[in-house]
Amino acid sequence: MTSTKKVKNTHISDQLRELHGALIDIVSVMNRPQRDEAMVREAGISLDRALFPLLVGIERFGPIGVVEMADRVGRDYTTVSRQVAKLESLGLVERKTSNVDRRVRDATITPKGKAMTDLVDGAREKMGRAIFASWDQRDVEELVRLMRKFADDINGDVPTDPGN
Repeated sequence: MTSTKKVKNTHISDQLRELHGALIDIVSVMNRPQRDEAMVREAGISLDRALFPLLVGIERFGPIGVVEMADRVGRDYTTVSRQVAKLESLGLVERKTSNVDRRVRDATITPKGKAMTDLVDGAREKMGRAIFASWDQRDVEELVRLMRKFADDINGDVPTDPGN
């Protein structure tokens, strides 16, 4: 019985290595500055490439504090604070004292910022449709379902040793 378990564990290890490699490939592509520039260009908006992921993140996750936003984008919170201040000066976000913690100023999207992220969503959809043009609809649906499941599980409290 142990030999079957070992073969199964080896197979899982190989699959996890393959999954990790695919995720690195995906994240690498998504983190390329050229990708953001192409998205901004396709959306027909004028926005500094460094501000783009913050604007989208604030729209998706807001109201959100600078520290949490910095954690999500993998940047130093002082840098993110300056960049959020720039988005605020452009009228794309506003910051208000948090209802949960009075020491925190949460960023939220403004109508002007929302209009901009709507344009980005349209550009993202156009680019996504091109990527999935040759895919079977069932494969796209399965990918979306499994990615959502994976994202939910990875964001949860998953034990490091699930009991093999």
